[in-house]
Amino acid sequence: MGSLLESIDSPADLKKLNYTQLDELAEQIRAFLIQTLSKTGGHLGPNLGVVELTLALHCAFDTPTDKFVFDVSHQAYIHKILTGRRERFETIRQPGGLNGFMLRTESEHDCYGAGHAGTALSAALGMAVARDLAGGKEHVVAVAGDAAFTNGISFEALNNIAEQTKRLIVILNDNEWSIDRNVGAIARYFHRIVTNERVRNFHESAAKLVERFGGKTAMTVVRRAEEAAKSMLWPSILFEEFGLQYFGPIDGHNIPLLIETFQFLKKEDRPVLLHILTEKGRGFQPALDGQKKFHGLGPYDPETGKTVSGQTTYAESFARTLSQLADTDSRIVAITAAMPNGTGLDLFRPAHPRRYFDVGIAEEHAVVFAAGMATRGFRPVCAIYSTFLQRAFDPIVHDVALQKLPVLFCMDRAGLSGDDGPTHHGLFDIAYLRGIPEMVLMAPKDEDEMADMMKTALDLSGPSAIRYPRGAVVGVQRKPAPEALPVGKAELIVDGSDVAILGLGAMMPLARELGARLDREGFSAAVINPRFIKPIDREMLDRYARRVAAFVTLEDHVKMGGFGSAVLDALDELGLSVPVVRIGWPDQFIEHGKVDALRAKYGLTVEAALTEVLPLLAGRKRPTLVAS
Repeated sequence: MGSLLESIDSPADLKKLNYTQLDELAEQIRAFLIQTLSKTGGHLGPNLGVVELTLALHCAFDTPTDKFVFDVSHQAYIHKILTGRRERFETIRQPGGLNGFMLRTESEHDCYGAGHAGTALSAALGMAVARDLAGGKEHVVAVAGDAAFTNGISFEALNNIAEQTKRLIVILNDNEWSIDRNVGAIARYFHRIVTNERVRNFHESAAKLVERFGGKTAMTVVRRAEEAAKSMLWPSILFEEFGLQYFGPIDGHNIPLLIETFQFLKKEDRPVLLHILTEKGRGFQPALDGQKKFHGLGPYDPETGKTVSGQTTYAESFARTLSQLADTDSRIVAITAAMPNGTGLDLFRPAHPRRYFDVGIAEEHAVVFAAGMATRGFRPVCAIYSTFLQRAFDPIVHDVALQKLPVLFCMDRAGLSGDDGPTHHGLFDIAYLRGIPEMVLMAPKDEDEMADMMKTALDLSGPSAIRYPRGAVVGVQRKPAPEALPVGKAELIVDGSDVAILGLGAMMPLARELGARLDREGFSAAVINPRFIKPIDREMLDRYARRVAAFVTLEDHVKMGGFGSAVLDALDELGLSVPVVRIGWPDQFIEHGKVDALRAKYGLTVEAALTEVLPLLAGRKRPTLVAS
């Protein structure tokens, strides 16, 4: 760690540094990020790109009085380092350590928590209007990447900003990437601005003028000249049509220019948008060469950027299966919302480029778009993380299910998502999907069964969803070709007569272990793979309810509204009264941490299940034979 960085304990310390020292500090921060995150993993690329921006923000503004709202907030690591959390930074994304995103309970400098894209403008506008109503003077700054402007919420906010406040600063951090390269008309629009030769030449001159003279007078001259230039070159600048005064694009790595610009913008009496250009991964060549990989990753070699190659993931297995199925079914199309790498669809894209669609960070649009394709005979597959699909709940109900359209939702990151924390834990999808009429909802125990479920879903005449976990597959032998499953039928793994254990999806290993432990305790335990959450196998439930003393359900989901609740509902409708021990997550948001440790903490273990079920099996224990 450099000596300058060691001297920074609060934003006030930054204000004592000159521009040369700030540039030196920027390089020390980059080195610190590269070394520290090589051990913990995290969002390296985005943070390397906003070092100068974050330094300039803290030099020009005063948090926590002034408010910084980072969209997604995965790029707030430097903000954390500068606001008293440097000594704890090595704990980021570790159990009990700093969160990987902004968190209101972590620091007074974190004014708004986030983890999903598109929320910064709306939240910042809410803060600005609240300030106006209270007669406050603080500044509110929203920092949003260009990818956030492919999200509908951002445009809903833009539509209201000029009507609701006269003082709001929006910073458009333009690096052409979200996780993958940005797509669509908005991305092309930004590209036209920054690549126009006359605009670029003009802004180079403007920047030199500011650097030479500085202060309000120079910025006023630049602004007037810029307005004249824009009226000739861009008669309908998008943001100015929304009522925001547009400035830029300027170099997002030029600290003096950024600070001078912020000092000027603080005095504006209208909402403003500053368009800055940054380089994601700046200062670390492996991150520049591997933009997708270094957006967010696990531990790596800080010299080479190399990571340990792991097993095949569920995302990769999903994409390869989809490619295989699409080889023989021309109706299959794949849709992602800016996550081709995370969902695995970057493996599908080369095989079927005309049937691959990335719609940007726009989950609602993705679902309605899929519905439209389904009306014309296609079989859309929406590959969207469980937590991101939450945004599209109404289109799932209104546009897909109500019309009985055959759209398949493949939900990666279903269940606990470990280090990413509560914004990314997929613990609610069963609850928000199983109440929707027409929906078929499945969870595979391994990658071979997932392939069979995909085949099953694509043969259906209505909507369906498959939930599967983040990370490596089980490693079973795959069949040459997927086979359709009988809808609503569970799979019996082990028969038994005292207790029936239903291990949903990735919880099957735990179910097997629980069954073996009960067997050693002298009880006959059935182990069942439910496969289908909806429709649930009522015949199986009826059969075992008449034999066993209790059911045990195991799920990587909240208990409230989850699979165990579905079992209780079905038993009640069947008029059967059998105790159900539900093992799942409690009715609260779960912090970040290692999956096994969090399961142990919250009782998703064999021991916890035994504690609850053994009292229900009194009198059922097999007699122990004693030699005469």
